[in-house]
Amino acid sequence: MAGNSSAVDPGNSTSFRDDSFSSPYLMPWPQRTSWIAVFAVLVIVAAVGNSLVAWIVFAHKRMKTVTNYFLVNLSLADLTMSVFNCVFNFTFMLNNHWPFGGFYCTVNNFVANVSVAASVFTLVAISFDRYIAIVYPLRPRMSKSTARIAISLIWLASCILAVPCLLYSQTLSHSYRGGEVRVVCIIVWPDGVPSVSQQDFIYNIVFTVSTYLIPVIVMGACYSRMGYVLWRGKSIGEQNQRQAESIQSKHKVVRMFMVIVTLFVVCWLPYHGYFVYQFIDDQVISYKYTQHIFLSFYWLAMSNTMINPLVYYYMNTRFREHFQSTLCCRKRSPLTLASTAGSAIIITRAGQRSTPILRNDRADFVTGTVNKPIISKVLSET
Repeated sequence: MAGNSSAVDPGNSTSFRDDSFSSPYLMPWPQRTSWIAVFAVLVIVAAVGNSLVAWIVFAHKRMKTVTNYFLVNLSLADLTMSVFNCVFNFTFMLNNHWPFGGFYCTVNNFVANVSVAASVFTLVAISFDRYIAIVYPLRPRMSKSTARIAISLIWLASCILAVPCLLYSQTLSHSYRGGEVRVVCIIVWPDGVPSVSQQDFIYNIVFTVSTYLIPVIVMGACYSRMGYVLWRGKSIGEQNQRQAESIQSKHKVVRMFMVIVTLFVVCWLPYHGYFVYQFIDDQVISYKYTQHIFLSFYWLAMSNTMINPLVYYYMNTRFREHFQSTLCCRKRSPLTLASTAGSAIIITRAGQRSTPILRNDRADFVTGTVNKPIISKVLSET
């Protein structure tokens, strides 16, 4: 930039001087107050909601199922993002200043990419788990130990994807003509700052494809197939009430996860789209309303961290009961406890009832389809 001078300071921080402006731009206080309010609501709801989801699963034995383990992992990723990243990023975006130091600049960027990737990869894992249970019900279900291994691999892959944030994050000091200094926290690649770095462009494309494009395609294919099997499948013979309830339960669970995936796509699309467009038009950051537009896109993306617990509440009876009993400090009724018991009953092809059995706290039924017999599993764990 013409008229600017730069010097490298100790501590891996670079200082720039800008004589074009006497002071940095500050958003008017009514606008600042509005943004603070909407982000405060987001962080509070996300923190409380995701903490409750984790507590409900860990504190209640019958909630400790494979699918719920993945839901807890999703909640922990969202909780990490909202508390350890969103608050600090929003402060930086609002004030155009990073006051949290170089060390937390590295931590913040690393946590941001790790939590985003872990959240998305968890949604994909849930899709695979549901896909196997519904499309191939005769195959063995994923065990809890396998789910723990899968969760560990999710976090390992997420950390590997975020390694550049550990290597290249640093703070830059920007001095204005009036003497005011502002610090920014960015990733400075070996070939330059993000605005001129080809490596930054490649990394953002890889990250977007890995954490958005491919997962959306995979989840879309899985849930489309599940929907076809559930809503188009036909049963042989008459269905008794328990079988009908099993099928209805499946519909509700798949519908809930389809809503979660759809919300994920909608919430993150503008955010990813902005960064892609920024590489096409590098002057977009200087437009008049860019700060408001980007804050809107960022809030929408971060709102995904608070939406999932609300979806569980409105679309899942068990989570709703536990939410209400926790927030209202009241015990669940004996009838409710009895209705959510994990007993399983084998149903013969003619609809005759045999001896109840217990099997991993899930209700299992044997039914038949037009082509072959299937085991339709009541997805009571979610």
